[in-house]
Amino acid sequence: MSPTAQPPIAVQLWSVRDHLAADFDGTVATLADIGFAGVETAFGVEGDLDEEHIVQASGIFSKYGLQVCSAHVEIPLGKDLDAVLRQADILGTRRIVWHGWPEDPRYGSKAGVDELIDMYGRANDVARAEGLEFGIHNHWWELQPVDGTPSLELLHAALDPSVFFELDVYWATVAGVDPVALITRLGSRAQLIHVKDGAAEDVDAPMVALGQGTIRLEPTLAAAEDAAWWIVEFDACDGDIFDALSVSRQYLRALATEATS
Repeated sequence: MSPTAQPPIAVQLWSVRDHLAADFDGTVATLADIGFAGVETAFGVEGDLDEEHIVQASGIFSKYGLQVCSAHVEIPLGKDLDAVLRQADILGTRRIVWHGWPEDPRYGSKAGVDELIDMYGRANDVARAEGLEFGIHNHWWELQPVDGTPSLELLHAALDPSVFFELDVYWATVAGVDPVALITRLGSRAQLIHVKDGAAEDVDAPMVALGQGTIRLEPTLAAAEDAAWWIVEFDACDGDIFDALSVSRQYLRALATEATS
């Protein structure tokens, strides 16, 4: 993996949600100081969207030179459509990602997956008509096997190739799916990679700084040769989150140096 091949590194703002609530500007400034090139937003994942807040946030991202690489949003259909489109416009991002929370029981059956394929297909049609790219983020439940095949791979086979995937390597591991093999099967549609580390045994366990857990990060990231961004995320973290984010970014940057030494 050469330095030129390594994609830019962003941070999923869910990682620092409590800090953002207390001091949005100061928290974003710290993320920029750590050296992240971009952010992935998660406005409205818990609670109503506040358009004024999103406008202010966009200005703060620009102030510190951080690109919004993608936005976690609701499905752009029905009552959520206008808010999703408006959010993408304000943030200046083309990539909208269905965050996938909470767990959807339809992933447990072929009939349920077929319903999801229809819904995601319609959402993608809307996104493309608006000049946006629609992607799907996974937890562990999207990788439940249906007739021996992980549900996410059924989506990959059935959906239009313009639908991309944001592969969370930690949750894939929790689900018992090798992220290297999964990325290889998804190919160029694995556009965004959520990079996490930890024990990957208990879904409620906190994550650790990259390189300090059990996830096979180096071969996984090497396989993700078509990724546009690597995105560091902590759902939960023991200790200081900013220290963990700093160590994680340094770990990712070191991969390129080691590959060329």
